[in-house]
Amino acid sequence: MKYVFMQNHQAIFRLKSMARVLHASRSGFYAWLARRGESSPRQQARQARDMHVLTAFNRAKQRYGAPRLTLDLRDAGFCWNRKTVAESLRRQGLKARAARRFKATTNSNHSLPIAPNLLNQHFRAENPNQKWVGDITYLWTEEGWLYLTVIIDLYSRALVGWSMSERMTAKLACDALKMALQRRKKPRGIIVHTDRGSQYCSQDYSNILKDNKLKPSMSAKGCCYNNACAESFFHSLKVELIHGEYFVSRQEMKDAVFSDIEIDYNRYRRHSANGWLSPEQYERNNLA
Repeated sequence: MKYVFMQNHQAIFRLKSMARVLHASRSGFYAWLARRGESSPRQQARQARDMHVLTAFNRAKQRYGAPRLTLDLRDAGFCWNRKTVAESLRRQGLKARAARRFKATTNSNHSLPIAPNLLNQHFRAENPNQKWVGDITYLWTEEGWLYLTVIIDLYSRALVGWSMSERMTAKLACDALKMALQRRKKPRGIIVHTDRGSQYCSQDYSNILKDNKLKPSMSAKGCCYNNACAESFFHSLKVELIHGEYFVSRQEMKDAVFSDIEIDYNRYRRHSANGWLSPEQYERNNLA
């Protein structure tokens, strides 16, 4: 009878107060509700929280773990801490896409001119268009390989230029650099850092750098850490977009990469280097 009274008067009295006055156990009350097939207020709150966490997890395309999801949920008005969100993910068996190791693609066995390393692992920039980094990776489809090259502005980690092709040629690298220059309104004096791949040492690529008064910079041979930001982007792309998926054609891959770069990455993907803001949000907040 005590538990019936507590159930019927939850809207009027605090459960803790009723339990004290009636000399009843709150844990016993919750167990009694469970036996009756009813959820306690705490269980109801947990179920509602799990629903919101699941919705945020799926909205992020199952790419985010607790740190980024906590920020997404906070923006939506739910001020749960990281530990609470992590517990909800664990309770629901939700895990962000797992990491994998990927092979390098650089072909530095050539006799073309090599630029000095001007970047020297200094991955921060005080303003946009001070330091850009570029790299090339490969993506597999049932039609064969597709190569992707990108240009990233280290100020906000914005992906300002990119290109895709069935062949890993100098034109692939040139097209990405031309896109970056066009989007950023042809700024001058930028350090453009890449590896020593033949595409970046080609005469065509060097001519674009020279014509636009850009400063070429290249990593030491065999040292991926000198271009860690570009490597990190490719790692995230493959883990979050490609790993575990099946791409029938190169066009299907191109469409997926376009959506990931132009819609998800630049506009919405939170980046730790930006204080967990997306590249567009970071530039908008700091350049207004």
